[in-house]
Amino acid sequence: MDKMDNALLAALRHDARASLSDLAARLGVSRATVRTRLERLKTRGEIVGFSVITAADVARDPVRGLMMIGIEGRGAERIKRQLAAMSELRAVHSTNGRWDLIVEIGTATLGQFDLVLDRIRRLDGVIASETSLLLSTQKAG
Repeated sequence: MDKMDNALLAALRHDARASLSDLAARLGVSRATVRTRLERLKTRGEIVGFSVITAADVARDPVRGLMMIGIEGRGAERIKRQLAAMSELRAVHSTNGRWDLIVEIGTATLGQFDLVLDRIRRLDGVIASETSLLLSTQKAG
């Protein structure tokens, strides 16, 4: 990816619904250039999709957060299976660095959110966690 590809991705992150003409004007290139680069980014897998967050998504889960989880030893697969059974979890991500997993949690109340955190922390093999509440979402992706 070059500087133009990065600029195109930044523009799409700002407004994924922008027309080719708007993107071209913003980047100072032709519509054909934008179209070609956009197709190439999708073909190469740099862009894997576009998403929308609706009011219904936020209403369903007014309390949302991310929990980073540290796992002892080689228990990640077992813990991922246990997490998959929890209806309040919207996604489970494996990652590198300090944390082994990051889970997206959505509940109707803070009390329910707290109960989910407690259930996760009690899983055998979970040795550390850190949680952040999502206060607002301006854009996705």
